[in-house]
Amino acid sequence: MRLPRPGFRTGLALLLLALGGGLALLDLRDPGTIQQIPRDAAGEPDFYLENAHLTRFDAEGRLHQQVTTTRLVHTPKDDVTRLETPHIKLHDRGGRLWLAEADSGRLGPGGNPLRLEGEARLLAPAERWSLETDTLHYDADTGHAWSTTPATLRQPPQHMRGERFDAWVHDNRARLTDNVRGHHPPETFEESSS
Repeated sequence: MRLPRPGFRTGLALLLLALGGGLALLDLRDPGTIQQIPRDAAGEPDFYLENAHLTRFDAEGRLHQQVTTTRLVHTPKDDVTRLETPHIKLHDRGGRLWLAEADSGRLGPGGNPLRLEGEARLLAPAERWSLETDTLHYDADTGHAWSTTPATLRQPPQHMRGERFDAWVHDNRARLTDNVRGHHPPETFEESSS
């Protein structure tokens, strides 16, 4: 006994149902396409951006801060912007460029101060020195950067370590304080033969 062949319309309907079911399963398996809204103690964010580049200007309209981050989340309840793996360019009043980076960061209410945490680094390329610490703060209004954790200041071939670090970027000044230790290799001079 032979069963009747399904008609063209029935076959097409079955194909569409199978395709729809497959797409529904794929949508359930890939939660990365639509991520859940991040929540924390500060509440629900009013916006978040991925792979963001943020440029900030001071009160006089001069460029003073550029932030590149993999994820930026702003919560209106505390007016804080949280940053993941931020890379920051700071421009001082003298036109010098300073670089900063860390595992995470946050911009306080109104965008100031900036706090970097987790392998935080501050670099002064023109002076060829870098600072490494766990927590670094930066007040954009005063141009003051400081650490609240032990810091290592490097200017090859020398390096120093202290319990606290302060830098005033507009004045191009820096200092290490409290239990400072350093390594300063002697200068070597090549003698020319006569």
